[in-house]
Amino acid sequence: MRTLRFLLQKEFRQIFRNTTILRMIIMVPIIQLLILPLAADYEIKNINVAIVDHDHSGMVQQLIGKISSSGYFHIADYNSSYDKTFTKFENDKADLILEIPQHFERNLVREDKQELFLAVNAINGIKATVGSSYLAGVIRDFNADLRLRYYPSLATANNPVIDVAPVNWYNPFLNYRFFMVPGILVVLVTMVGSYMCALNIVKEKEAGTIEQINVTPIKKFQFILGKLIPFWLIGIFVFSLGLWVIARFVYGIIPVGSILLLYSFLAVYLIALLGIGLLISTYSTTQQQAMSLAFFMVMIFMLMSGLFTPIDSMPGWAKWIAHASPVTYFIDVIRMVTLKGSGLTDIKNHFLIMGGFAVFFNGWAVLNYRKTS
Repeated sequence: MRTLRFLLQKEFRQIFRNTTILRMIIMVPIIQLLILPLAADYEIKNINVAIVDHDHSGMVQQLIGKISSSGYFHIADYNSSYDKTFTKFENDKADLILEIPQHFERNLVREDKQELFLAVNAINGIKATVGSSYLAGVIRDFNADLRLRYYPSLATANNPVIDVAPVNWYNPFLNYRFFMVPGILVVLVTMVGSYMCALNIVKEKEAGTIEQINVTPIKKFQFILGKLIPFWLIGIFVFSLGLWVIARFVYGIIPVGSILLLYSFLAVYLIALLGIGLLISTYSTTQQQAMSLAFFMVMIFMLMSGLFTPIDSMPGWAKWIAHASPVTYFIDVIRMVTLKGSGLTDIKNHFLIMGGFAVFFNGWAVLNYRKTS
């Protein structure tokens, strides 16, 4: 313990002497957590729709008014020529084209039916899918209003009706930030912990101080613990800063579940994560190599962790990679505890898997570290 205490004193002195790194550790996660959730939002708004009106009736104006007042659409163009409107479509000034045929109002009143033509710019697949679904929903609502206006007997007819009343659990207002902020916080902690830890040993290699440590009777596990514990504490500090300052006071996110349970899992997760950083540093000889390897690992962890896309929608080989990432399990746990209030019985398998990651990566790092050049 005395040897470990001296090693920890040395590590903390090195960390606090580098004021630039300290500012980065504190300020970078705060700024990123303030900015990233604002951009990571799958709710599509300001969809540009062009109207080609061949009818010019009052009913068409009612439909256009319903579309523009929905809050999702911006009328980018309105005329009676499809060819002119299509040029805006080609120049990406319109995302949707809604063509209304002649005799639209007359056919609806007399024949009880009328078709509309909808063209969708599908270069942006998400915007195309969501935008066309929104517009189809507006048209369905408009059609329902017309049926009740011209056929009021339908409202009082004794026809069987299925009424669906949705109830949103855990996130009743469908606030997308409540879903994204906890996951982004995990990614930021991952980036800070893995980068800083991976660079630590390599920096000593480049400075030559590693040779002085190698000739001492310090055991390998003591050396690894001396490198791991400072960044383990820094990771907890960064997580607490994001959870209790940014998430709480900026986004209004208050964990529903046990805070002790969340921090217990965080402690095990950081051990596994820092083990990866230490392992990278044992294989690297320069800081550039360590940064490249750490960036490669973090990018895979981030993109295949279920943060942006559901893991269930991935192909089979991608699911294997996702489930081999510690980040996947922590994002799942922080969302379950923060939003659902899940308990230990709900995440016990996550605990066991994360404990396995911690033993595996740190054991590998200890075995791979050599006290010889």
